[in-house]
Amino acid sequence: MTTLIADIGGTNARFALWDAGWEAGADGQAHTPPVRVQLDDVAGIAEAIEGYLAGRPRPRAAVLAVAGPVEDNAVRLTNRGWLVDGAALAARLGIPRVTVVNDFAAISWSLPRLAGADLYRLGGTAPVPGAPLAVLGPGTGLGVGAFLPPDRVLVTEGGHASVAAHDAREAAVVEWLRARHGHVSAERLVSGQGIENIHAALTALDGRPDEAPLAAADITGRALAGSDPRCAEALAMFCAQLGSLAGDLALLYGARGGVYVAGGIAPRFPEYLAASAFRARFEAKGRFAAWLAPVPTWLVLRPDAAMVGLETLASMGGNR
Repeated sequence: MTTLIADIGGTNARFALWDAGWEAGADGQAHTPPVRVQLDDVAGIAEAIEGYLAGRPRPRAAVLAVAGPVEDNAVRLTNRGWLVDGAALAARLGIPRVTVVNDFAAISWSLPRLAGADLYRLGGTAPVPGAPLAVLGPGTGLGVGAFLPPDRVLVTEGGHASVAAHDAREAAVVEWLRARHGHVSAERLVSGQGIENIHAALTALDGRPDEAPLAAADITGRALAGSDPRCAEALAMFCAQLGSLAGDLALLYGARGGVYVAGGIAPRFPEYLAASAFRARFEAKGRFAAWLAPVPTWLVLRPDAAMVGLETLASMGGNR
């Protein structure tokens, strides 16, 4: 049975087809090459799917991984506002069964299948066999999940948990954001918008509130080029906060099998992340520093990791 699998974020969506009868390729996957769609270019998710399926075989099922909390097989994209309703899409598209899951359910299911060139090691020694695996992914927003061996995943809205400051400079940034947003979640700092928020806060704290704001890509580019000290500080703070949150997840989930960094941002600068305060902040948990020291951390380089997890979900009929 051919199944449509889709990874739908706040900015882009990736579509592919999968069938249990298809032979896996050299990368171990049996789905067609993912097709990327810019969501700004379509009116809604139904139109995006219809555009992708034009000229392709009509699938008998679909598993859609969507960025947002899923209830009753439906989800509203947290950073876009679109409603993705499995029942409504099935009726409109003529697909008998459409299953909607959180995007980090798909990422979490992929973790046991990632290896080799899929990953970039960020520290630690060896995983504990059979222990949970945690994942966090800064992109348009911040996703959080875990794989619980042998066959469960845990998906949360951990990206919206409160953030903690590590030093006075971070505390000043958090306080500046609190004055504007009230609750300061991890996503306010550890995401694309988080890089922009950190830079805006630093600009104001440095007495330059009238400077034009910069986009995350510009901040990152200037930081990596070494051409702008404030951009460099913003990216360094982003990496440090990412490490702190990763360490929190290791403790919260008992993730001695490892913690993975996914999402679309960090894979753009793996060497910078590895040389940053990420790992030091991962382990900076007081009396539990020694407990965290051997826990491995990896950066997920594989751009279609969610598709790997979606294959697993499709093979189970989308029922996990």
